[in-house]
Amino acid sequence: MKVLVTGADGFVGRHLVRALRARGDIVEACGGPGNPGAVEITDPPAVLRRIQRFAPEGIVHLAGVSSVAWSHQHPDETHQVNVGGTANVLGAVASAAPKARVLLVGSGEEYGRLEEGTPAAETTPLKPLSPYAESKAQAEALGRAASADGLSVVLMRPFNHLGRGQAPQFVMPSFARQLVAISRGASPAVVQVGDLSPKRDFSHVEDVIAAYLLLLERGITGEVYNVCSGAGLSIREALDMMQELAGTDAEIRVDPARLRPTEIPWLVGDPRKLERLGWTRRRTVRDSLRDVLEEARA
Repeated sequence: MKVLVTGADGFVGRHLVRALRARGDIVEACGGPGNPGAVEITDPPAVLRRIQRFAPEGIVHLAGVSSVAWSHQHPDETHQVNVGGTANVLGAVASAAPKARVLLVGSGEEYGRLEEGTPAAETTPLKPLSPYAESKAQAEALGRAASADGLSVVLMRPFNHLGRGQAPQFVMPSFARQLVAISRGASPAVVQVGDLSPKRDFSHVEDVIAAYLLLLERGITGEVYNVCSGAGLSIREALDMMQELAGTDAEIRVDPARLRPTEIPWLVGDPRKLERLGWTRRRTVRDSLRDVLEEARA
């Protein structure tokens, strides 16, 4: 299968490109500006030229702003990249590769605040609380419209995922770097944190990639699928687990700069729709945190 991946130089993109090539697919890896295979998704002619030249059978659209915190500081750019970029990709597909299967990657953040104890199903109303989440909901609406117009578009809402290669500004890689430094004698033995009370639904990035590969083959056009574990773990519990793995007992100190303007206390998804297609999680949160720590040590 010929598969074009936007955002191929990102955390998930690098894992996905390796997995696609490992199973024998022909991959066009499109990174962001300044990276190999760069394509600017906010440039419609550039996106169209790339799709015309490669003639993909499948497209996984990962490129975009991925940080909730950054989106609060740059809402207009977040909209331009996440919504405008999606519009450009779908427009190019309609023009140059109308038979291609398109996976649009949204976010569990689209659900907003949930009642604790009730995981979000795909039918749960969307109540985005950040510019990032709002942009993902709007991009998803474009995907639904394109599907109604005859394109084969499958929608995904992944929740939090962890593993090697995640940018250091994200919470768990940030903790890992601090704990590794402390384990090597850094002083003071203090971990700077934000709000540790929110509960999140964590999956290993390799399990997320397995879900994408499955949906590329078997996802139903126009349908949306949660990619999640169905279990909630607080940020504090994850940090405690990481301290145990790192062999540290550092003091925990709240840094006001790490607090978000808005926070979601409980964000957990229901994975049963994806599981009915045959997806199974094979790695635990502990496996994920161990990988993040090992990368920080390296």
